[in-house]
Amino acid sequence: MSLAQSSPTVGTFRERGGALEWSGRQETVRIEPWGPDAVRVRARLGGPVLEGLPGALLDEAPATPSTVKIEEGRGQLTVGTLTVEVNAEGLVRFLRTEDSAELLAEDRAHFWWPGSRLYTAVGNGHHRLEQRFAAYDDEKLYGLGQHQHGRLDQKGLVLDLVQRNAEVGIPVLTSSRGYTLLWNNPAIGRVELAHNGTRWVADSARQIDYWITAGDPAAAQRRYSAVTGRTPMLPEWAAGFWQCKLRYRTQDELMAVAREYKRRGLPISAIVCDFFHWTHLGEWKFDPKEWPDPAAMVRELEELGIKLVVSVWPSVSPLSENHPVMEQRGWFIGTQYGPMAHADWPDKEVASTVQVAFYDATNPEAREFVWSKVKENYLDPYGITAFWLDACEPELKPGFQENLRYWAGPGLEVGNIYPAENARTFYEGLVATGEEEVVSLNRSAWAGSQRYGAALWSGDIGTDFPTLRRQIAAGLNTALSGIPWWNTDIGGFHGGDPDDPAYREVMVRWFQFGALSPLMRLHGFRDPGMPLGPAMTGGPNEVWSYGEEAGAVLEKYLRLRERLKPYVLRVMREAHEEGLPVMRPLFLEFPDDQATWSVDDSYLFGPDLLVAPVLTAGATARTAYLPAGATWTDAWTGETYQGGRSVTVDAPLDRIPLFLRDGARLPVAE
Repeated sequence: MSLAQSSPTVGTFRERGGALEWSGRQETVRIEPWGPDAVRVRARLGGPVLEGLPGALLDEAPATPSTVKIEEGRGQLTVGTLTVEVNAEGLVRFLRTEDSAELLAEDRAHFWWPGSRLYTAVGNGHHRLEQRFAAYDDEKLYGLGQHQHGRLDQKGLVLDLVQRNAEVGIPVLTSSRGYTLLWNNPAIGRVELAHNGTRWVADSARQIDYWITAGDPAAAQRRYSAVTGRTPMLPEWAAGFWQCKLRYRTQDELMAVAREYKRRGLPISAIVCDFFHWTHLGEWKFDPKEWPDPAAMVRELEELGIKLVVSVWPSVSPLSENHPVMEQRGWFIGTQYGPMAHADWPDKEVASTVQVAFYDATNPEAREFVWSKVKENYLDPYGITAFWLDACEPELKPGFQENLRYWAGPGLEVGNIYPAENARTFYEGLVATGEEEVVSLNRSAWAGSQRYGAALWSGDIGTDFPTLRRQIAAGLNTALSGIPWWNTDIGGFHGGDPDDPAYREVMVRWFQFGALSPLMRLHGFRDPGMPLGPAMTGGPNEVWSYGEEAGAVLEKYLRLRERLKPYVLRVMREAHEEGLPVMRPLFLEFPDDQATWSVDDSYLFGPDLLVAPVLTAGATARTAYLPAGATWTDAWTGETYQGGRSVTVDAPLDRIPLFLRDGARLPVAE
């Protein structure tokens, strides 16, 4: 015991069902095997750990051999390559089994009080929870969802654990020290990755809960996806090109675009019917004045080989025919104070905005009701099975989760889980109908969203080169957060003039990046825009909208994507079967090359193709680092380089630098 402590805690140990438990001063810490090389840690003040709380882990842990040893003043649990030690005071350390090297250790905030875990009561058995770990000078940290700060290594940052448009909190952290940690808690909070310590905070929750595994990033992705659920196999159509804009206002507009792609002989796999196609928000059906014959539309699109994707929002207008029954049956997110309204939004047949409510996706009955309406109005009559789940953070105005009451618990305790549960509505609904190909496009996600066929996009972002640059880190950290299906609005969202030469250059470079992203989708609110409302649309956003020179380059990359589809689907199968991401930081494939851990402007697309997007205006050359341990071939010129160094290659406007690994043969050049 430390003599500096005025009243040291001396806890007791016991083995229970293969788990190691420590108890002291009314606190219980339970550490149990949770898959190969991994454990789950739960800690609670005031009683035994609770089962059944909302989280990302699947209900059953994979059976895993383990050993528990309890000695005087010390407990130890070993699961494969991971060993966990707990001392008499309840401090936890995670070690690599083979050499006892420390991977991560709890750290006391102060020699007296508080310790490494802090519970500050906020009432009714809930606490503001803090979990502290030591910091390491040489550590690099990745993951944590999708953010627009532009940093790949997030050491030194403070990040809110909350869902916002373009900011997606997924609490999974991968370390260069050889571990990956999931904060298995959907509470609103934050994580602080400071140089004097790492601290996870939940503003209000009932217990600490996290999962940790040992191993390099690729091994960790396999382990993490096994315990949170692997993504389904991507449908073949979804690997192609998606055409979208804000917005096609009528059936005639949308069909004219689809026909023009086919007339020009351009590859296209999907076209998106955006918001305001509905009668009222929350009725989830086509407005017959603008979409008079959806059956004929879907039938013709199918003949053209194009999938229709339809936007479905989780919000319900008071003008909706569904609002009264949903309110009466308690299928909206509740509020602690004030009316049951969560945002203001325009709707048809009203001059001003109305106060809309969001359905409670954590409520199984609410999920069933919403799906029944989607099925009744889209799937049954027209065979529509692909949905764009917009505003699914949910998009609260203002964003006070503390005022919300979900079926699963108070807003502060469970708010981050909403986008995953919303994706679950559509996944379970489609699977129940016998649909084998499930994919939804989501603006937000949480840990485990991937098991519900959720693709994530990077939200409503800017339309310039600095924004494009930030998407590289956003996509790679999303990949390390267990979400393999990811994309951006090609060209960005907020504006962009198709007639502006400067923006045309942005579009060309972004389109090249989009062709080498997990999903390829053109979208945006182009100039000239209109005020938000049911009649709105933006400027043109088709590949022929950007002039002859730019358009020729865009067409070139449409065809490149089409040639690469077999490779894309092969890599998607790795995601489905092994949990490996499609868009990979260089260190995922080359962890022993220390230089790769700092490369944040290029990536691997699957195992065999290194992509170095052009990220600055006017550039005609690009310098890229090629990892050691492989031979790299310029996919355009055939020139070969040994890895472990940077090379500078030509990058005229029509070329994104691409390098093939160890003689891989991919149809890049026509």
